[in-house]
Amino acid sequence: MAILDGFFAGWLSHRKALIELVETFEDQHLDYKPWDNAMSVSQLVLHITGATGMFVQTVKNGTFTPPAEQKAVRTVNELKDIIQAETDQTKADLESLTEEQLAKTVEFYGMNMPGMVLLENGKDHEVHHKGQLFTYARLVGIETLPFFVSRS
Repeated sequence: MAILDGFFAGWLSHRKALIELVETFEDQHLDYKPWDNAMSVSQLVLHITGATGMFVQTVKNGTFTPPAEQKAVRTVNELKDIIQAETDQTKADLESLTEEQLAKTVEFYGMNMPGMVLLENGKDHEVHHKGQLFTYARLVGIETLPFFVSRS
C-alpha cells in the first residue's frame, strides 16, 4: 500500500540503525543510567521497541493497546534477540494494516488522530529515544558510532 511504503522504509532504516547502535554496547553498559531516575540502556532500548509495537497495535485494534511488559536482560545478545523479535512482529503488523485502519481516527492519551498520523508520531518517538541512546553511548565512552540511519 503506497501510503505505508514510505513510512515503512523510513522506520525500518531507523530501526536498523538502532540495532547497529546496540551492537556498540557491551554487557556492562546495559544497566547504565545517566541520572538516578533515567531509564537504563536496556530499559530505553526495550521502551523504544515496545512503544513502537504499541503504536502499531493501537492503530491495528482501533483503541489504545498498552505495550507488553518489558523483559529483563543480562547481555547485549539477549537484548539484540528481543529487538529482532519485536522488529519482526512490528514489520508483520505494519504489513497487515489496511487503508481503513490507517484512516480511522484513534484516541490516544486524549488526542484524536488518524491511524497514519499516530504511526508517524510513533516513528518520531522512536527517533527521539534513539537520539538519547546515542548520547548514552558517548557517556559510557563509545567513540565509534553508526550513522543515525542505516545505510543498508
